[in-house]
Amino acid sequence: MISPEIIRRYPFFAGLNHDQLVTLAKIGEELNVATDYIFFQENDYLETFYLIIKGSISIFVSVPDGNITHGISQQLTGELVTEDVIVSAVGSGDIFGWSALIEPYTASAGAKALTPCHVIAFHTQTLHDKFKEQPAFGYLISQKAGHVIRERLRDLRIESLAALYSHP
Repeated sequence: MISPEIIRRYPFFAGLNHDQLVTLAKIGEELNVATDYIFFQENDYLETFYLIIKGSISIFVSVPDGNITHGISQQLTGELVTEDVIVSAVGSGDIFGWSALIEPYTASAGAKALTPCHVIAFHTQTLHDKFKEQPAFGYLISQKAGHVIRERLRDLRIESLAALYSHP
């Protein structure tokens, strides 16, 4: 168990009462990972979401490698050579792996450490049970996850437009 006071410091957890913070602290585990550590890949089933205490994480998607000509059979079978494209970078105080909170619990992108990182991993199986017992708690966390999703989509849209208009 980690200290609820550590969690209380971060904006994502603002508005949670002491019991809710204790619930999160009981399922939280501190981890230190090295640069290039892969937390998860796109489409993985997630049972953990993370709070970054220190470090930076890249959120990436795999896209077909534009330097390789893919044949029709590769396209039909999905056996394309891919490359990872960073769509976002998140740092201290941010959460990632929010897909572990929302059905169908599959990652919409991958996550990899850009630097050595200190994170808190929240294992969500117990948390989902708690949400059934305390729907207001589940609703509050879902609202907070929705806010993160909205912000990330906005950032991605802005970055996409900047990239589109920066090429003549």
